[in-house]
Amino acid sequence: MKLTVFSSDGKTSSEKDFAGLPTFEGDKGLQAVKEVIVAINANNRQGTHSTKTRGEVRGGGKKPWRQKGTGRARAGSTRSPLWVGGGVVFGPKPRDYSKKVNAKVKALAFSRALFDRASAGEIAVIEAFAPAQPKTKVVSEVLGRIAPKGKVLLVDAPFSTDAVRAARNIERVFLQEAAKLNTLDLAQYSKIIVSTKALEAIIARVNGGKN
Repeated sequence: MKLTVFSSDGKTSSEKDFAGLPTFEGDKGLQAVKEVIVAINANNRQGTHSTKTRGEVRGGGKKPWRQKGTGRARAGSTRSPLWVGGGVVFGPKPRDYSKKVNAKVKALAFSRALFDRASAGEIAVIEAFAPAQPKTKVVSEVLGRIAPKGKVLLVDAPFSTDAVRAARNIERVFLQEAAKLNTLDLAQYSKIIVSTKALEAIIARVNGGKN
């Protein structure tokens, strides 16, 4: 599969064929992509939300007023869900949202997502993330030549300290190590820019069957 390869300054580019990138026909793997993305989002949920039932809210043991003769509705506790400051009916409690996904399904989903983005021309290769100066302005100019707008994911293996410092303050730019790249990363950004070294690691990972 051919990808566009940019120089480190983003001023020149050429088409290069990369062997080892996955190929698919039809809709094979699309369901796996959905399952893995749902699982990743679920596993990222903390599940620490918690509300109190009427039995857990402090106070409310005394009957607010007598049962009869006041003209008001019967009330047994000021912590009833009907009252302000009362308990919550069927409110959320701490729980585990995590979902387990088979390793082969993860690998299939990653390969399919990689194929879809590459075939759509949404993955670009840069020779290296080596700005002439470790400044945000320099990196922003380079990215402006490759991906003028939209959220951009930069992938390297690994990033140099200068590259991280220069790119981390650009609002639309996100960084990810090639070893930690997942299906959700491949799906949620407008443009993905990978270094040559990172692409080699990704291809080795895909062909090695690792997720």
